[in-house]
Amino acid sequence: MFLDSVVKSKIEREQQSDSNLKSILKTISWRIVGTIDTIMISYFITGEVSLALSIGSVEVFSKIVLYYFHERVWSSVKLKK
Repeated sequence: MFLDSVVKSKIEREQQSDSNLKSILKTISWRIVGTIDTIMISYFITGEVSLALSIGSVEVFSKIVLYYFHERVWSSVKLKK
């Protein structure tokens, strides 16, 4: 009985969540979309392609670092159920 409930619980969790590979691919695709958006907005504001690309390249790395620290903070938060 106990083993059955453990296996069933594990299967249900796996069905509800994305695989690690899918999460990584989603993260990369979202970062690409965000960076393209930043480059486009930068271009519309500045009118300079080289400046827009520079802003976009800085943005990629700053967002990665900020996301890492954001995740670390959230990993320490304990919510009551």
